[in-house]
Amino acid sequence: MRPHAVHAVIAVKSLDLAKSRLADRLRPEHRAQLVLAMLADTVSAAAAVPQVRSVTVVTPDPAVAEVAGELGAHVHPEPRFADSDGLNTALSDAAAALRRRHGAVELLALQADLPALRPEELADMLRVAPAGRRAVVVDHAGTGTAALVVRDGVAPLDPRFGADSARRHIAAGAADLTGHWPGLRLDVDTAADLDLAVELGAGDATRAALRDIGWSCRVHEPVRRVC
Repeated sequence: MRPHAVHAVIAVKSLDLAKSRLADRLRPEHRAQLVLAMLADTVSAAAAVPQVRSVTVVTPDPAVAEVAGELGAHVHPEPRFADSDGLNTALSDAAAALRRRHGAVELLALQADLPALRPEELADMLRVAPAGRRAVVVDHAGTGTAALVVRDGVAPLDPRFGADSARRHIAAGAADLTGHWPGLRLDVDTAADLDLAVELGAGDATRAALRDIGWSCRVHEPVRRVC
């Protein structure tokens, strides 16, 4: 199956709201540092995939925008009308802007916290995602969505991220992709997730951040990718 080109969108909220589930383990400034590092590794991995023609980061946060720009990603301001469903509103707005700029293109929405993502995993997922349909990669917890791909140049992104998003995406007609992509499925919300990312082989930026904040002695040891 010939892989199709896609344009990726990633949404990141304000750093002062970042990773609240790690608040008992990390100070606010360390959580912000970690979010920026995981974003850097996610964007870098996505940009290394030949099928990914562009990466757009939508955010209200200037520090996030600065990091995204330094990595060569496009920066899209969070829409003023973002509400309690702000993540989905932001992704939809960025996707619509991409279509206005590039025409009928296929879309990929990625979580921003995939520090163990490997380009080969993402390339393989795009290769097997069915043409003309939406498809999802369910996260390692089995309830969330790590990635949403739309292999149709005119169908809307229609993101349904949030609680129980995997079920809601699949109920809306998205195919459930079953490939073995451990790094792609590992979005980080908890301390256990972060430790697992280290075991899988977190990217350079995340490992550097974790060493800096003293997360674990294991970060200093050579890591082995598991695939």
